[in-house]
Amino acid sequence: MALPLPPGLTPPEIAFLCEMELVTVIPRQRLEGLELLGGPSPPLNPPHRTSLPLWLALLLKRQRRANIIPPPWLSPHSLTAILDHETEHADAFSPPPRLPSPPPNNTLPFSPPFLPSSTAEAAPDALPYHWLELGEMLLEAAADDFEDPDNVRKLLRGLREVRMAKLRKGVGVLDAGGGVRMNGVGGMEVGEGRAFVGGVIDGLRKIAASREQQRKDRDREERENGYSGTVGDDDDDEMDMQ
Repeated sequence: MALPLPPGLTPPEIAFLCEMELVTVIPRQRLEGLELLGGPSPPLNPPHRTSLPLWLALLLKRQRRANIIPPPWLSPHSLTAILDHETEHADAFSPPPRLPSPPPNNTLPFSPPFLPSSTAEAAPDALPYHWLELGEMLLEAAADDFEDPDNVRKLLRGLREVRMAKLRKGVGVLDAGGGVRMNGVGGMEVGEGRAFVGGVIDGLRKIAASREQQRKDRDREERENGYSGTVGDDDDDEMDMQ
């Protein structure tokens, strides 16, 4: 008997979706374009830069056919600035990249991987939706393309800890009937925090159900004992009779 699947996407599935993000590569040899399911890829002509899906860029990097240019937000300077913003603003996450203006005849909303948020022209001061998994995959396969890979790893680890602590802290308002503001939260952060947030919500539901059951039991016992109304109601009846 097959076990039930967990709700939501698992971290490997989120990383798989991240591989559709576009990144900028510098080809090291001439290659013809490929006919892919999402459309043809552009031909590679050294030393001209080209934007390719992350999975294809990683494949060419492992074959030593191209170098990957890390997006501007993966530089030590940008990560330090974003980390400082996350530390100073304890109640909100750093803002995501600004959406580009849609084409005149296109009314569909933009969403990853159709945003140029991980190419060489990306904004340096905003973390995209797949920032965590994309940074880890680039550091694993193309560490030599980074200016200071060790410092980038340390800053990514610090950002992850600060933002996850902020997400766990925001769950505390659920008991008071509030909500968690998740503007700017990344895909892997949602996947990792889903179990924790879901557990808190389930616990609050059980507590609320227990309180409701206790109230019903108390009301039933009072009815069985012949109690109805309150002391104030009896005083009002006596005053009306007088």
